[in-house]
Amino acid sequence: MNKILYGLCSLLLVGVFATELRAGNPDRQGEAGAYELLMIPYAKMAGLHAMTTANVSGVEAIRLNVAGLGRINKTEVSVSTGRYLEGTGINMNAFGLAQKVGSNGTFGFSLMALDFGDIAVTTSDQPEGTGATFSPNFFNLGLSYAHTFENKVSVGITLRGVSESTSDISAFALAVDAGVQYVTGEKDEFKFGISLRNVGSRMRFGGEGLGALRPAPSDQYELTYETRAADFELPSMLNIGMSYDFLIGDMHRVTAIANFTANSFSQDQVGGGLEYSLNELFQLRAGYKYEFGSEEELEAPIYTGLSAGASISLPLSKENKDARFSIDYAYRTTKVWSGTHNIGIRFNI
Repeated sequence: MNKILYGLCSLLLVGVFATELRAGNPDRQGEAGAYELLMIPYAKMAGLHAMTTANVSGVEAIRLNVAGLGRINKTEVSVSTGRYLEGTGINMNAFGLAQKVGSNGTFGFSLMALDFGDIAVTTSDQPEGTGATFSPNFFNLGLSYAHTFENKVSVGITLRGVSESTSDISAFALAVDAGVQYVTGEKDEFKFGISLRNVGSRMRFGGEGLGALRPAPSDQYELTYETRAADFELPSMLNIGMSYDFLIGDMHRVTAIANFTANSFSQDQVGGGLEYSLNELFQLRAGYKYEFGSEEELEAPIYTGLSAGASISLPLSKENKDARFSIDYAYRTTKVWSGTHNIGIRFNI
């Protein structure tokens, strides 16, 4: 009974936090920053437009619904990369580790960084470039813990540090993610999940890059004036999702998913998808996501429409079928440029 109460309290806790969000508010669009927190570097979840709130598991759960972190065998290591908006030269890179501790607890670590390539340094005197280059440093690091109760309720929490900087300017914030997953059915066919993401402190840029030399009132010398940058919030959101596994014999599985996202700084989103699995060795997946208000072409988000992906998962041991090496790939259509590609590898031990 205590475990059931813990699960219900966790659901209530997420609901209380969710009431603090003003979801689906297009009037606030553009007021948040650190949008790299919304990017999806992991290929498996990208193949379904990151709508797997209910059934995401392992390292990828740290990014979407940390409650699924503990749904692994013992250890999982994931390395992923993505070409963000093909043609921009921006790459997403991610590394994650999940480790079981005891029978019900799991700790996780994740790191995501953006690679912008080399950007030419320009000035008002040399608008064509000085010959020097720079590359911004955008990364976020998360530490997570998830606990699974015997009544098939799992809860989790992530503390994430968010950093954006160049050589002379930087901003930093702390964010918290929380989530709940519930599994039921004779063979755990039905799953339900809620996650709250990117709730944290405001960010503000500071550093020498905001200073500029200007003449003093007497015009006899120059003074350094510092510009005060405005602070901004993180892109908070609430995800609610469910999934159902249709088991066909011992080798085939078709999973249907549905997901709703309430955004604090843009329109709400809804979508669904299907995943087919052949004996958990090969998977195909496809999804479709729609954002309310996306009929207006200028206001339409980058990611709406179709996504697709595939995975190959090979056993590493005859004795332990859960020990696997997997390769994942995903492609998402975009409003501009030529879509986003993701590829990654996973080791489950």
